[in-house]
Amino acid sequence: MNRRNLLAGLAASVALPAFARAPARSPFPHANPRLVAAPVDISALPIRRPAGGLSEFLARANLSGETGVVALDAETGEVIEEHRGNLLLPPASTAKAVTAMYAVQALGLEYRFVTRVLIGRGQIEDGTLRGDLVLKGGGDPVLQTADLAALADALIAQGLRRVEGRFLVDGTALPTITHIDRTQPVEAGYNPSLSGINLNFNRVHFGWDVQGGRASVMMDARSNREVPEVSVIDMQAVSRNLPVYTHDFSGARERWTVAGSALRRAGSRWLPVRRPQAYAGDVLRVLLQARGCRLPEAEVTRSAQGGAVIAEHRSPPLTTILRGMLRYSTNLTAECVGLAASTSGGQRLRALAPSARMMNQWAARAHGARGVDFLDHSGLGAGSRISTQAMAQFMLSARREGILPDLLREHPMRDAQGQQIRNHPVEVLAKTGTINFVSALTGYAQPRGGRPIVFSIISADLSRRRAPGETSLEQPAGTRAWTRRARVLQQDLIERWTQLQG
Repeated sequence: MNRRNLLAGLAASVALPAFARAPARSPFPHANPRLVAAPVDISALPIRRPAGGLSEFLARANLSGETGVVALDAETGEVIEEHRGNLLLPPASTAKAVTAMYAVQALGLEYRFVTRVLIGRGQIEDGTLRGDLVLKGGGDPVLQTADLAALADALIAQGLRRVEGRFLVDGTALPTITHIDRTQPVEAGYNPSLSGINLNFNRVHFGWDVQGGRASVMMDARSNREVPEVSVIDMQAVSRNLPVYTHDFSGARERWTVAGSALRRAGSRWLPVRRPQAYAGDVLRVLLQARGCRLPEAEVTRSAQGGAVIAEHRSPPLTTILRGMLRYSTNLTAECVGLAASTSGGQRLRALAPSARMMNQWAARAHGARGVDFLDHSGLGAGSRISTQAMAQFMLSARREGILPDLLREHPMRDAQGQQIRNHPVEVLAKTGTINFVSALTGYAQPRGGRPIVFSIISADLSRRRAPGETSLEQPAGTRAWTRRARVLQQDLIERWTQLQG
């Protein structure tokens, strides 16, 4: 189905009142925002050496709130420098570095999530399945519409043209959780649900077109090749200014509304899905129907019986998934791999917090990182806490296993204008963490010709995070400037520590 056909079938429209700023576009999961100016080559220049002691560095950063820092010699564990290393602060997405290793130890580097289609009962005769067809998830966090399309092709290739029984969706491989963090804005695509079957990072594509002062809206699960419409999630544009979005449930359907005043010009964004099994089942059904197979609407089940596997999709190996998670900071991936690790021994969990406690205990037992108090695996929940001392200890121990540095992405060093510096004399492999008024960086720094460094830096202004009305905004006023100062401090500290290491 192409975009023209999709638009032709739209019926929902609303006359637009005074225009407000259009909803922000949310594309395929992306890396943390980075400046894209041309890199500067300073390979012949020495490391920049900021003057003054650590207290002067922190004062010059002009950051409200509190900052904890720890730098260690990566080979000996000796403390290079520390400031309030025992202070408990939110880890933000640096928590994903811990989650990555937790998943590796429980699942193995080559682990693959498997999504299967089974015949629950009956058999295919003359193209007709006189029994149940079952879509059974395996917890795959990176399953895409294109993968379901491949499953549909496999079923058609086996002659399936009609299902007379039920079409069941089984997502019990992982617990179903409707939000990672309930304090986030309702439209935040980085805060979806999760379950044993997840599609498109449990996000649905919302697009709108504007012609003659009227907006047409659409919901789909697009891939590079196909644009299947979604029938279990509705969107209605209504005549109002605020709130921009609302979401609720109506029977088996999810219902969104969007303020017509926000739809000034054509655009799109990805919105979170709250019923992932129904979403995935709906999309597979549309894909099969487009290929000439008739089947009933999907039913979510918790008791699908085993049967013959007639098609399956295997995810990339865990190492590939974790590199993507650490690069793009994908929250759903972190929660799925963390839950998969916790339940790999047969434990039954219903929430993120018990799984996070298991990971906290493992971090203390296996890596000596004591006092870790994560509430989830992604770091999205601002109630999670860790000290920079504990994080640095974890990173030091993990480095000795030789796995985590290979999973982390290179962290670019920048000049005073924010331009990336090519061939900088310090190579940094790190994980960033950013939520409103929290900025963290943890990883490894290797000066050219010098000794390697393990570091952890967390800055947080918790009072501004808790300010009335701030938690309901995706980006409260002042967040960008505060985060920019925090990142300048992080780079200054890394360059300072390489100087102290000689």
